[in-house]
Amino acid sequence: MAEQFDVVVIGAGPAGYHAAIRAAQLGLKTACIDAALGKDGKPALGGTCLRVGCIPSKALLDSSRQYWNMGHIFGDHGISFKDAKMDVEAMVGRKDKIVKQFTGGIAMLFKANKVAAYYGFGELQKDNVVKVTQHDGSIVELKGTNVIIAAGSDSIELPFARFDGETIVDNVGGLDFTEVPKRLAVIGAGVIGLELGSVWKRLGAEVTILEALPDFLAAADAEVGKVALKEFKKQGLDIKLGAKVSKAEVTGKGKKAEVALTYTDGEGEKSLVVDKLLVAVGRRAATKGLLAEGTGVKINERGQIEVDAHCHTGVNGVWAGGGCGRGPLRGPAG
Repeated sequence: MAEQFDVVVIGAGPAGYHAAIRAAQLGLKTACIDAALGKDGKPALGGTCLRVGCIPSKALLDSSRQYWNMGHIFGDHGISFKDAKMDVEAMVGRKDKIVKQFTGGIAMLFKANKVAAYYGFGELQKDNVVKVTQHDGSIVELKGTNVIIAAGSDSIELPFARFDGETIVDNVGGLDFTEVPKRLAVIGAGVIGLELGSVWKRLGAEVTILEALPDFLAAADAEVGKVALKEFKKQGLDIKLGAKVSKAEVTGKGKKAEVALTYTDGEGEKSLVVDKLLVAVGRRAATKGLLAEGTGVKINERGQIEVDAHCHTGVNGVWAGGGCGRGPLRGPAG
């Protein structure tokens, strides 16, 4: 028999964990379900933002900025270094430590506010019942007077550039390179691509960013985009606008692996060979496997859950927000 809760939240990212904690603070019996595991194989609350997005990317930006300053800024202050080197393993280790501190902080907040945490995959059934398939294979059912769906988003994968976690990666892989790639290509000049491209460029990689749109940061104010483009080029990023990639072929294995890219710009078809490829073309709502038959919750053509201005799905007691709700998706680096 399903355990009864006032509020059941699916997803412990910024939308989900805030909702769960606030509901508990208001005196409601609250449960929060999350499937994510950390690099140590243990549950890690906080969603994409805390685990593999905003927080870790800023940690790497901070480290890479310190390194870049040594060769470009400190000399102006009379500070000089000889043969400075970046220990990538130590840098990534610092990032992982920061991530663990933040995700552990969410677990402590859940405990302090009496939010019941369930670790596994939640699927909404009829009548506001959520089936949780836990990591050990066991299944529990929770029934919520109110259910909040905040399952977040996933990286969009291109059909010709499938993620392999090593040579062709998404934001997760781009945060965990074991060494500085000699040549890195990034498909997409959005927040994710620009931040991670900047990190590895500062550490010595040759970075080429391929953006299909003719304008840089098209969603931003035109003047902001113009200034930003100038600054990124000053860093040494090779930004190619109007460059539509059509093929990405991996050759070789291990450290000898390369990616041969084919793209088309205003001058015609061109090719580019790199050691690593980061695909950062956007995010899609993580709604696959989230809804059982007959829930009444509707999903639009973009895979997002349909909601009204109050984040209500139209089904009594069922709400949706964050990356899986209708509206613009924020990238994990934002």
